[in-house]
This record gives sequence, C-alpha cells and structure tokens, in this order.
Amino acid sequence: MDRRQKKSRAAILTAFRSLLTKKRYSQITVREIIDAADVGRTTFYAHFETRDQLLQTLCEELFDHIVTSALDTSHTHGLYSDRNAPLSVLCHLLQHLKEDQSNIPALLSSESSELFLRYFKNSLSSFMLTQFVSQNRRHNTGIPRDFLVNHISGSFVEMVLWWIKGGMQETPEELDRYFRAVIEPIL
Repeated sequence: MDRRQKKSRAAILTAFRSLLTKKRYSQITVREIIDAADVGRTTFYAHFETRDQLLQTLCEELFDHIVTSALDTSHTHGLYSDRNAPLSVLCHLLQHLKEDQSNIPALLSSESSELFLRYFKNSLSSFMLTQFVSQNRRHNTGIPRDFLVNHISGSFVEMVLWWIKGGMQETPEELDRYFRAVIEPIL
C-alpha cells in the first residue's frame, strides 16, 4: 500500500471512529463516512467492501493493539516513564485503556457500545486463556476451559464498562486487584 492509500485508509478509519462516538452504528451511512473522511466512494470501497468490514477492521486494530501491547511489557508507549511497568499483564492492559489515544473508552460507552463490547470480549479470549485459565488452575477443573474463558472475559469487559461509566476514578492497579480478588478463587 503506497503512502496515499495509507492516508486514505487512515482518514476513513478516523472519520468512522469519530462518527461512532456520536451516533449508533446502524445509523451511520457510507456517505457520512466518505464525507467526513473527504474521500470518494470508490476509495472507500477500494479499502473496505462493506461498512461491517470497516467496523471489524477498526475493532481488530484497536483491541488487538491494546491486548498485544499489554502482553509485551517492553512496549509501554512511554506510559511508565516515571515508574516501573506493572508486573501484572492485566494491569498493563488497563493502563493502556486508561491512557489510550484511540478513544476506546468513548467507543465502549458510545451508542454503538454493544458492538465494541462484543469485539473487545472476543479479542480478550486468548489473552484470558493464557493469563488465567491455563496457568496453575487448581479449582473447578471439571468446568470446561471455554466456559471459564467466556466467563472471565465477560467479567473483565463488564468491569471495564463499570470503570468507564464511573469516570475511570480507580487506578489500573486497584482494578487489577479487584478483578484478581474475584477471579482467582474460581481458578
């Protein structure tokens, strides 16, 4: 992809992200997206076959980046210039959400939040499997792993939503402690 194509693609994603914070996904038209991005219809369809594909791409880029960054503790985006990176990968993920430049908290609490919450939960599944369910599981070994992953991912997403709606008053360290206090006894 050349520089011009990258710029057009980025403009489409930025325009779409901005529109999603203002109105429901179902109410956003391709016309509104291309007008906000200042690109033509042909350019839009050269990058995305449908509006749904645009949504999927946006979610994958946002959430995969957050989860991947949280797993790579050397990849701190300068978040810990005044202190050490947290030992907990979960705390690191929460710190990325709090400091996020992609406006994920606004999207998770927007009118289209149900779509983002679903994608967020799905992108957390492998993270929760490796970080919680597969590590030293001592209790409830008869419960299927996929059930536990679904339960833990859902609990985490609901906690993040609670945190966002409450104005993100708690620190990532506090949320990490709360979440572990509830989840670790299950495992």
